Amino acid sequence: MNSKFLLFFVGLFFIFGFSSDKSYPQDYFRSPVDHRAYISGTFGELRPNHFHSGIDIKSKHGKIGDPLYAAAEGFVSRIKVQASGYGKALYIDHPNGYTTVYGHLDYFNKDIEDYIKSQQYDKESFYVDLYPEKGRFTYNKGDKIGTMGTRGRSSGPHLHYEIRNTITEEPINPLLFGFKAVDNIPPKLHQIKVYGLNDKHETIDASIRNVAKGKSGTYYVGGDTLTIKAWRMGVGIKAYDFMDGSSSWNGVYAIETYIEDRLVHKTEFEKFHFDNTRYVNAHADYRERLLQKAWFNRCYRLNGNEIPMYPVLENDGVFSLESNRAKKVTIIVSDYNKNQSKLVFWVKRSKEIKPQNRAMYNYLIPYDQESYIDNGELFMHFPKHTFYENLYLKYSSSPDDSENTYSNMFHIHDENLPVHKWFKIGIRPNKRIPEHLKENIVITKCEDNKKPENFGGQWEGDMLVTYARELGNYCMIIDDLAPTIKPIVFNSNMKGYSRITFKIQDNMNTSSKLDECTWKGYIDGKWVLFEPNSSSSVITHYFDNLPSGKHTLRLEVKDNSNNTSVFEKEFIR
Repeated sequence: MNSKFLLFFVGLFFIFGFSSDKSYPQDYFRSPVDHRAYISGTFGELRPNHFHSGIDIKSKHGKIGDPLYAAAEGFVSRIKVQASGYGKALYIDHPNGYTTVYGHLDYFNKDIEDYIKSQQYDKESFYVDLYPEKGRFTYNKGDKIGTMGTRGRSSGPHLHYEIRNTITEEPINPLLFGFKAVDNIPPKLHQIKVYGLNDKHETIDASIRNVAKGKSGTYYVGGDTLTIKAWRMGVGIKAYDFMDGSSSWNGVYAIETYIEDRLVHKTEFEKFHFDNTRYVNAHADYRERLLQKAWFNRCYRLNGNEIPMYPVLENDGVFSLESNRAKKVTIIVSDYNKNQSKLVFWVKRSKEIKPQNRAMYNYLIPYDQESYIDNGELFMHFPKHTFYENLYLKYSSSPDDSENTYSNMFHIHDENLPVHKWFKIGIRPNKRIPEHLKENIVITKCEDNKKPENFGGQWEGDMLVTYARELGNYCMIIDDLAPTIKPIVFNSNMKGYSRITFKIQDNMNTSSKLDECTWKGYIDGKWVLFEPNSSSSVITHYFDNLPSGKHTLRLEVKDNSNNTSVFEKEFIR
């Protein structure tokens, strides 16, 4: 069989014969809110280091307190309370094999609130991740489960709502289950980014072009035909979806890219697995997101992007260019309600090819191979698939004579390059460390105009090692400063007050692999619950049946290097 025909047949099989099952139940789940649902965040929307795993439903009046309802019959399988993330979240398993998730709640129902508080006091921890026995908390379809809030990482009152496969825990687009959201507005296209590529599909040139909407409704690129100084090309598009009654710039549902009317790449946000969510940094243009706060969807696959979200097509969206003939490029962007916007332009190859102007580099790190570097002062181990493309790593070091620094500053490439996996980094000191300070030495990431970030570290012989997920500037310093504790709502006379509040702060930020500052509060020697805000920098205790009279408060705050501060004072209630 002709190889081109075979490839074409395989492509059709994967698109049509091997497509995922979208026959989800349409009348099983009700809306978790009573009011008309305005969506401020769509499923699969591009977010920092993750795809959005649900939809965000706005509050009716922009305030906390909207009642929330069970989408269907089921039992509470999980309750999670944390400062960031979903804040207060409830998980309900349903008999049909799906789980609904409700995040950023202000309050749960009283029976669940009482259960949570008893667990928090039992564990002496605000943070709890609970799995009640099956049947302890059950709901019928439409039963109230709590109220909408802003707890966790939230920019305003809303409900984060998910539907997951109970067994695989894969989140699935809730709109596929018949969820009704009024949307008569097609996506808006803003810009494209054109990538000139070499034979390894590495970028040798890139430029951003504005797009405009023509009289026919189709978008176009100024100049009509683009000329690229490369043999191959990929494209990315900046596009957002808008819905009736909402000003939110939401993510789109699907993007199809055609060359000469032949499909070469497709993205469709039906479902994904949480193990793959960080591949958003390969799907999106990471540098544009960091430096310009712009989200470009790539319409071609980077070599190391292994998310199983795209159909298998020839060259994964990369296409060749010709110098004597322009090729037609069509990009169709859709929302879930099948509103579409189309961009059409032409592209050809310049007779002059841009040379491979790669800056000097120290090490080649193939994306699909394990790599080690050890030059005597710095050690790094990059597992296979740490990066999405081959990395031509640039490295240098410079002396740092600060009193609390015990190594050179190591400049490891560019912090604006995405890293998929944690890699091991080890630093050897450049001067003797007093024995009593060894437990306070940490590896720290230091970038201009940013607070230092503590990555911790453990000694392996003469080398301090830890794990990082960012490139940039690293060194070894002493962390011997205890966190600060500042009263916000507290004095010696607390009569008439319902709460006490403190601000706690460390001298460094903390890597996501390490614990942030921890705290323990005691009144008259008994542990009491302090609840943090979303950044964990402000903690509050609400008085609960505390009798009148004189009491003693003790608040202990400890950072990741075991530096501890204590605030202790008497007060009258």
